[in-house]
Amino acid sequence: MSDYSIVLPSKPKVVTEEGNSGVYEIDGLYPGYGHTLGNSLRRIILSSLPGAAITSVKIDGVPHEFSTIEGVKEDVVTILLNLKRVRVKMLTDEPQQLTINAKGIKTITAKDITTPGQVEILNGDQHVAELTTKNAELSIEMTLERGVGYVPKEIMKEDRVDIGIIALDAIFTPIRRVNYEVENMRVGDRTDFNRLRISIETDGIVAPRVALEQSVEIMINQLKSIVGFKEESEAGDAVALAAELKQNDDASEEESSSAKKKIEDLDLSNRIETALTGANIKTLAGLIRKSEEDILELDGMGQKGLDEIKEALKDLGLELKQ
Repeated sequence: MSDYSIVLPSKPKVVTEEGNSGVYEIDGLYPGYGHTLGNSLRRIILSSLPGAAITSVKIDGVPHEFSTIEGVKEDVVTILLNLKRVRVKMLTDEPQQLTINAKGIKTITAKDITTPGQVEILNGDQHVAELTTKNAELSIEMTLERGVGYVPKEIMKEDRVDIGIIALDAIFTPIRRVNYEVENMRVGDRTDFNRLRISIETDGIVAPRVALEQSVEIMINQLKSIVGFKEESEAGDAVALAAELKQNDDASEEESSSAKKKIEDLDLSNRIETALTGANIKTLAGLIRKSEEDILELDGMGQKGLDEIKEALKDLGLELKQ
């Protein structure tokens, strides 16, 4: 009998690694799979790896971003653009506060930013602003947050209500650039198998090899989550439960609304709710299709739990399958 399975590729191998850049190859890809994997990995690397970015700024004496500051060479818009270029490594998920306090004639760079212990500035030579007079002052408070991908300032503004706080477009991704190439290679008698070569450059927050490994893990987890089909959709559950209720001539409007209820709406104990959701029973319609025997077979379920479920269903005019 012929084997029609798609052959598997090799593990990634390092072609070059230098600083924040790396080139990696995957050999033995079935014809066409070079572009299939290459494009998918490239998009994940660019959009889905976590990083840190300055998300909001407050400058003393500045009401909005279209202002100028006396004694400062740059206008506020330019200062904000410079701050967006500051790359930061953050060792906590909690938002952090950064500050700049400068006076007199001075060139301010990222190394002048005061940071807490969980934060490290990676490009300390990044220019921020230049003070041009002895009386010039610049005081800036910044909020640093972790996130994924790119978040426009219109979304960031939703949480900024204080006057004088300026939201920034948040570029969380630690990736500067990534591209891939596909070339043909020989495997056995065939010469149309693919070799995938991926080039990655990061900003130093994450190593390029780690970026590739994380993107592969993200892809695998996404695919795992869609393996197989749900036995019953939630919409189907709602319709089935509504039909069940219609069989009862005395069904009230309150009972009819039960068609939309989920398991967590039953106010069951945490242990019982966990046992049901762990068995993929997430709606009332899914629950009433189970018999008492089915419920007792669930992990973590006993007679006391069954009685609790029956009592909750009874309050809604429902019962388990007979």
